[in-house]
Amino acid sequence: MAKAYFSSTIYDFLKASEEAVLGAILIKDEFRATVEQRYAWQREIEIMKNQLSLLGEDGFIVFEYTVPRIGSRIDVTCIIRGIIFVLEFKVNATKYLMDDEEQVVDYALDLKYFHEESELRHIVPILIATDADSYGTQITIFDDKIIDTIFANSNNIAEKINAVLRVIPENPEITANAWINSRYRPTPTIIEAAQALYQNHDVKEISRNDAGAENLENTNAAINYVIEDCKTNNKKAICFITGVPGAGKTLAGLNIANTRHKFEEDDHAVFLSGNGPLVEVLQEALARDDSKKNGISKSKAKTKTKAFIQIIHKFRDYAVESEDPPIEKVAIFDEAQRAWDMAQLSSFMSRRKGVADFNKSEPESLIEYMDRHEDWATIVCLVGGGQEINTGEGGIKDWFEALNEHFSDWDIYLSDKMTDSEYVGENTIDELLTREYKVIPELHLSVSMRSFRSEKQSAFVKALLDCNIEEASKLYKELNEKYPIVLTRKLDAAKDWVRMKSRGSERYGLMATSAAERLRTRGIWAANEIKPVKWFLEGKDDVNSSFYLEVTATEFAVQGLEIDYGIVAWDGDVRYENGGFVFKRFTRNMWCNVNKPERRSYMKNAYRVLLTRSRQGMVIYIPEGNMFDPTTAPELYDSTYNYLKEIGIIEI
Repeated sequence: MAKAYFSSTIYDFLKASEEAVLGAILIKDEFRATVEQRYAWQREIEIMKNQLSLLGEDGFIVFEYTVPRIGSRIDVTCIIRGIIFVLEFKVNATKYLMDDEEQVVDYALDLKYFHEESELRHIVPILIATDADSYGTQITIFDDKIIDTIFANSNNIAEKINAVLRVIPENPEITANAWINSRYRPTPTIIEAAQALYQNHDVKEISRNDAGAENLENTNAAINYVIEDCKTNNKKAICFITGVPGAGKTLAGLNIANTRHKFEEDDHAVFLSGNGPLVEVLQEALARDDSKKNGISKSKAKTKTKAFIQIIHKFRDYAVESEDPPIEKVAIFDEAQRAWDMAQLSSFMSRRKGVADFNKSEPESLIEYMDRHEDWATIVCLVGGGQEINTGEGGIKDWFEALNEHFSDWDIYLSDKMTDSEYVGENTIDELLTREYKVIPELHLSVSMRSFRSEKQSAFVKALLDCNIEEASKLYKELNEKYPIVLTRKLDAAKDWVRMKSRGSERYGLMATSAAERLRTRGIWAANEIKPVKWFLEGKDDVNSSFYLEVTATEFAVQGLEIDYGIVAWDGDVRYENGGFVFKRFTRNMWCNVNKPERRSYMKNAYRVLLTRSRQGMVIYIPEGNMFDPTTAPELYDSTYNYLKEIGIIEI
């Protein structure tokens, strides 16, 4: 894909004929432009020639610069006196639409945070509705040097650019070649990453830094080595990939599934997850993107995506109904630590499927299904530490138990971090896995990629939940400038904060744990089930989207997914008292102690999930309490609030 369809100095652009510029664009166009697109380019060239002639000959111009992450293209970019003007044209448009404004702001944000040569420069998004009325010009410069959107028509672009040049000091010079060929270091959401991989982008194009890209590539190479060994030598193997929160475990799994998605080569792979919302959102997002880019119906696109990404329960249930092996030779299990233990799965199979005396854990059932292949098979388990959030999620020990007792001929490969307590608890690997295994260091993803503002976010959340005030305070000071975290006792203030921080299509939303039952006194209903596709994918005009801040997402809805700015509403279910957290459940009109260690762990992990969902910043909302209501009394909330204040979290 060409990085730009046309680029030149403004001087050479003004000297060239309109036909020559259009011809150069059409030569680079891979998609055989429609008549409408050709007309749009002709008008853009004509307008830019007219307007730039009024400005002088400094700088350079670029048509159709490609954003590598997702293949979208910026209509026109002008760099004058080192300032980057991002122009989005709406030819023949008579109005400035909100969706169009979001588009050009998204381009500006993309350049600011992911395009190396643009990072320290002023960036000016300009929305051009060619036939619209004139719109007033107000130059507002944000802290990151992005200017608030400027609105122009075909006759006043030069006037708008001049207004900016009078206010903003000249930026350092840059050449067209250096800017166009700049390193691009994106941090896509898991949705954007899945779309990019599905459209055959390389994993390097969607990694924010060299370390992250190298980490993912090394892990991918290690897995492919194991798969090829199994395929060549008729062996079966299981690999356990670990990683820090946000390091890209799901991305690694999707990449393996996508590259091995080959029916014709008897090498078909499938990405499986027990996370229903994640599967639902990814299937829908991939289908929408595939339909739009390849001109097929969404229903046909959805059928394709369902073969690529599946809910693990349906895959497992088919194993019970049939004695045949699956069509897939490679199965990637996301969040393997959340697989059901024997008691949970047996209860489900009896109640829902009418299968009596089912006596297998989910790991045993899944390995047995893949073991039906007579020649070879490979299982890849993606393991997150401290991620178990529901009853019956057995952690990693059930996988080891099944391998110990039933599958002695399977090779086992572990990352070198599998010994950490967050994966194996208080046991040692040799206590849990009583047979031979091999350690591959490349199976651990050590570089966080979720938050491009700070890689210290997950470490801060861990220190906070571990009640390590000194460490949490130190990390907060280090990350707060790049990754803002604030505290409030006013819900309206929290909502205003995320709305103010968000620009373009940056997504914000309201989250609380599923046990936060008394937040409903503040209008936060955590018990209601959300529609994940609408919450994560729909826009600001849909009342069920996250943008409305009406529908509350719990840990079950958001695990594995992410938003840009989040409100984490903190109830009395997990509260700070006497130097540590205590755990409560609300039942029979009162808060009761939670005594089971595993249940306490689930509740702590629920807050870990919520506090690590926001890519760019978050606000923690703790109610003030009501002295007339014992279930929301001030003392139930004040101690947690004071603990967070002691860490140093700034109040708004």
